[in-house]
This record gives sequence, structure tokens and C-alpha cells, in this order.
Amino acid sequence: QVQLVESGGGLVQPGGSLRLSCAASGSALTINTMGWYRQAPGEQRELVAAITRGGDSPNYADSVKGRFTISRDNAKNTVYLQMNSLKPEDTAVYYCNFQGSRWRMDVDYWGKGILVTVSS
Repeated sequence: QVQLVESGGGLVQPGGSLRLSCAASGSALTINTMGWYRQAPGEQRELVAAITRGGDSPNYADSVKGRFTISRDNAKNTVYLQMNSLKPEDTAVYYCNFQGSRWRMDVDYWGKGILVTVSS
């Protein structure tokens, strides 16, 4: 059984920072792409950032470029999202997503989501 556990969310004032983490547990797991998505109330889920196993050329949504940084620790099966200069419009439930293989089968796992609220 593979589980993704997110942490680091909460309430922050505009202009502040938060760091999200998402760690996967489970054996025989090879994670190729790690990503963060978010879903605001009444909106569709959208990609925030994604990073491949080699860590080069991360992909970011235009709305977060220059403010958010995604990184990963392959040894720990963990992905991070450093969020700086947060804005009220960043308020959403953030989900991590891991795509890869397990026991030679393609897999696609999601975390349960963690709330980030940016408000004064």
C-alpha cells in the first residue's frame, strides 16, 4: 500500500511564505514525476509545478513563476514546494501527485490535500 502524506499548510498573511512537503511510503516504488496541484473553491484543479526524477527543468504555472520553487529528494521519495510572496489568490487545497512505477506497473498516486489560506 502506497500513501502520500502532505504537510506544511496553514494560514499565512499576504507576502508570507510556506513550505509544503509530500512523502510517499511503500516498497518497490520508482517515482518519475512529482507534482503539486491546487484547487480553489469553485475552480478546477490545476497544475502548480512538476519536476522529473533528474530534477532539471521544472515546470511551473505562469501564476507562480518566480515565487514558488519545487524540489525533490529521491532517497526520501519526497517532494517540496517552497511558496514565497504568497497572494490571496494562492488560497486553495494543494495536492501532491506522484507518477511512476511499482512492481513494473505504471502508477499514479494522489495525496489527500492540504489547505493553504492566504489572508490578513
